[in-house]
Amino acid sequence: MASSSDGNANGAQRSAQPATLKPASATSPDIPFSDYDSEAEHQLLDLANQARAQAGAPRLTLDAGLSRAARAHAETMLAARQLSHQFEGEPSLPQRLAAATGTQLDQEGENVALDFDATQAQRHLMLSPPHRANLLNPAYNVVGLGVVRSGDRLYIVQDFGHALPNYSAAEVKDRVAATVAQARHQAKQPDLARQDLPAADDAACSMAHADKLGTSPIHQLAQRYTVLTYTSLHPETLPANADHVLSSHNLRSFSVGACYARTETYPTGVYWVVLSLD
Repeated sequence: MASSSDGNANGAQRSAQPATLKPASATSPDIPFSDYDSEAEHQLLDLANQARAQAGAPRLTLDAGLSRAARAHAETMLAARQLSHQFEGEPSLPQRLAAATGTQLDQEGENVALDFDATQAQRHLMLSPPHRANLLNPAYNVVGLGVVRSGDRLYIVQDFGHALPNYSAAEVKDRVAATVAQARHQAKQPDLARQDLPAADDAACSMAHADKLGTSPIHQLAQRYTVLTYTSLHPETLPANADHVLSSHNLRSFSVGACYARTETYPTGVYWVVLSLD
């Protein structure tokens, strides 16, 4: 029997139409379900990293949380006897990963497959352009693997992600401040004095709690300061309009407020930042 597989190659979650499968286990209830196949999971990791090494891509590190998500989804596929990236009533891929791991991700992708063993699964996945693209994507650095066995078939899930450093609020603010200094230098303007406004972090967290940039604490700050609010996974990157604002010769000081949170809009987490300029 040929293997069946489905992949999400571009890292953006899409809802795939389930492909109805009829493996032996689906019509033979006397074939027992034997739980997770950890050996196959490790084989798939080794085979993926061998292929990535040949392609010049960095190794994937196994993430325990992503593996929990992958195993849970593999069980769901087994119960449905179908391959799909999202079943009816199931959270999206970013939501599933966010619920399972504390790792901060800015990209994710998924391969699903049904096959006889890890070696054949790897071979078949590599023959499929979208699955191969996920396996060799140089942006991915972590993976979760879930394999459940039903008779002589393996339901396989590979959840890929690009993991980011986990910065504290203080580290985020320091990185923003360094970028502000760089922007002033490029604009040939003098450095701005950095001050810590007591309300800055609370204002940033008010945005996170509301899951929007405009909140009452932000409006209050804007009555006294020029305020830039934005979300970012990369603290060293300012919003597009920041260079123009920071080039003003009328500025003397700045303050940064930061808050990390996972929200409905950002299920895998994001930094909420308020930059106040005076």
